[in-house]
Amino acid sequence: MAELILHDDRAVVERRPALGYAMAAGAAALFGVNGSVAKVAIRSGLPADRLTEIRCAGAFAGLVLLAVAAWMPELRVERRELPFLAAFGIGGVALVQWTYFVAIGRLPVGIALVIQYVAPLLVALYARVVLHERVRARVWAALALSLAGLVLVVRLWQGLAFDGIGVLAAMGSMVTFAFYLLMAERGITRRSSVPLLAWGFAFATLFWSLVLPWWSYPGARLGAHASLLGRLDAHQLPVAALVAWVVVLGTVVPFVLIVGALKHVPATRVGIVAMLEPVTATLVAWIWLGEALAAVQLVGAAVVLAGIGLAQSAR
Repeated sequence: MAELILHDDRAVVERRPALGYAMAAGAAALFGVNGSVAKVAIRSGLPADRLTEIRCAGAFAGLVLLAVAAWMPELRVERRELPFLAAFGIGGVALVQWTYFVAIGRLPVGIALVIQYVAPLLVALYARVVLHERVRARVWAALALSLAGLVLVVRLWQGLAFDGIGVLAAMGSMVTFAFYLLMAERGITRRSSVPLLAWGFAFATLFWSLVLPWWSYPGARLGAHASLLGRLDAHQLPVAALVAWVVVLGTVVPFVLIVGALKHVPATRVGIVAMLEPVTATLVAWIWLGEALAAVQLVGAAVVLAGIGLAQSAR
């Protein structure tokens, strides 16, 4: 899930666009694979909230190490900044992951991601309606395209064809992702992306630690072995290995790639490349988990992505 894309232009380096695009595509691919890995972990019996909790804690540890190594001065904050960072960490970082994990536990991974990825259009609507900013005409065309695509994706004419809680969770991930983007856009004016996210994950970890104390963590589940499901059903891995993937290869490594990509490619183009995530996630879920989508749903997903790409190009 590529909710970690932030614009960080503080470092002045020699731009190498090919490397930047490769890094962005690699990050999108890792985020895409992460959806299926997380789904297997959840289906093994590890609750979505507990997976979110350990992902936040692990990512916090990794990001703090990165921030200490390269952005130490920007880790310092003033007391008046703490409410903003708490809102960013809880309302954005913590809840966007939880709602996404709930959604993929009940819906096909590709469907959940396509719904979540409408968030940038909610940001455009917020800018127009609440902030009274001028929004380019193509953004409204993008919104119309994406809504039309969603109708096809969820096959609305058949009624609610999917798990109702799953759809609500996916909509929740869309709203919290939009909140995350708005808060990140404001926060990145004060510090670089790594320190900002380190603080965000710190508050997310604190939030989950209070809601779900660590002494009640189902540690026995981590030591159990889980079937990889789908076409890999005959194979098993420790749940701890799946969680390690979610934390390291599903969060920290792709984020490092995104930060690196932003040094070589403008943020708008990185955002467009990031749309490979739902494509990758859908392909991996089909090949691995056997989550086949109907032709009309694939068309709908393509229409949604076209709308999002149009919106990104208007930035």
